[in-house]
Amino acid sequence: MGVNHAEAPILEALAQYQNVDELGFTPPGHKRARGADPRARAVLGDAVFFGDVLANGGLDDRLTRSQVLTRAEKLMADAVHADHTFFSTCGSSLSVKAAMLAVTCPGHRLLVGRDAHKSVVAGLILSGVQPVWVEPQWDAARHLAHPPSATAYEKAFKEFPEADGALVTSPTPYGAAADLEGIAEVCHRLGKPLIVDEAWGAHLPFHDDLPAWAMDAGADICVTSIHKMGSGLEQGSVFHLQGDLIDPAELASRADLLGTTSPNVLIYAGIDAWRRQMIQHGHELMGAALGLAARVRTAIEAIDGLHVHDADDFCGPGLAADFDPLPVVIDISELGTSGYRAADWLRKHHHIDVHLFDHRRISAQLTHADDEQTCERLLTALRELSEHADELGDAPQVVVPAPADLRMEQATLPRDAYFARHAKIPTAQAVGRNAAEMITPYPPGIPVVLPGERLTEPVLKYLVTGVESGMFLPDAADKSLHTIRVVDEQP
Repeated sequence: MGVNHAEAPILEALAQYQNVDELGFTPPGHKRARGADPRARAVLGDAVFFGDVLANGGLDDRLTRSQVLTRAEKLMADAVHADHTFFSTCGSSLSVKAAMLAVTCPGHRLLVGRDAHKSVVAGLILSGVQPVWVEPQWDAARHLAHPPSATAYEKAFKEFPEADGALVTSPTPYGAAADLEGIAEVCHRLGKPLIVDEAWGAHLPFHDDLPAWAMDAGADICVTSIHKMGSGLEQGSVFHLQGDLIDPAELASRADLLGTTSPNVLIYAGIDAWRRQMIQHGHELMGAALGLAARVRTAIEAIDGLHVHDADDFCGPGLAADFDPLPVVIDISELGTSGYRAADWLRKHHHIDVHLFDHRRISAQLTHADDEQTCERLLTALRELSEHADELGDAPQVVVPAPADLRMEQATLPRDAYFARHAKIPTAQAVGRNAAEMITPYPPGIPVVLPGERLTEPVLKYLVTGVESGMFLPDAADKSLHTIRVVDEQP
């Protein structure tokens, strides 16, 4: 039986709920805005409250007889060539944990690219899974990590053949994509499942000029954030499944274990609407976005002191396998300032928020929602940034280690170190001690320090000088990094 992609089951159920004037003596307590503070209604609008209804016993009946969510998930699976799709209102941070726990279990090993997001590390801490870290492909000149190669995963499996599967992040927040077909081939030759954290790839299935979509490349589970590169609301995530290496009921059970029992229907609706929009207009919208990105890239390259990273910078032997041009990553090092200061200047003087920023780069993420007007405003701001670079002053230098010096020994399991009794000591005295916390520059959210890693002087110096330059460490117990949590070695 064919599917009808003109349908949007969740949106249609919401419209029906409103049309029949359903009256709920149930949560949410604001009762379709009637109890909401008028000041909140003035800012948020009543549509937010009208759409905030129970999923079961509201959007659908108590036994989900209309199968509203199930129908929407089946339509999404069909749209992206998956066997099964699951919606999540807890972001890809939950979805990736559910995927990991469907593939492996406490005490077992899982191959994980060391450039994984902090949500993956949180999954390791919660589960007690033992990571086998697979090294990214480092661009030492640009101080950037690209996804690990298929050869690196094959080598890791040879060393740890008992590992239950593998996880790779692709594309990275910088737009660098892995050789997913090659990694999937390695995994499947050994009968192992592959998880792809494709949080930044919701748009990939809808245009051939974008990097390969994980399901088409052979991944078993793929996790995607609809809110990042799509039209969904924040926290909207889906995870897709194909093949017979993982039981879909098992994956659903893991998601149920971790997820909320009070899902936000508005987030479901955003996912549902995105699928219909993309299946009907995705190729056109993505084509227009790619054309716009090409013009913007050319214009930025012409601005003094700015260089836009492109496929020639990111792809090649020992680097990324492919490249997404929509994250417009701009090297500003010639301006003599840091990405942190540049981001602050753009927000203060032009009300422009850039997505990523580090010691030498900023990134302007383009999507199908951008147009000539939004991009001209961006270009105007960047031109003025170049003209006023001297006003930003000499930014404190971030001491970035060589790639080999960024890696530290995983002395104990992340879970064991995280839950161990810890001590707070001056950071200057922490060299050689085992970290008891995760420390993550954000964005992009890739941890520099993991619980259980043995701290080294180059990494601590990088973080301390980074904070002095403007780096944000949201998960550090002491965000100034004057002190750090380490495993207490006292008996």
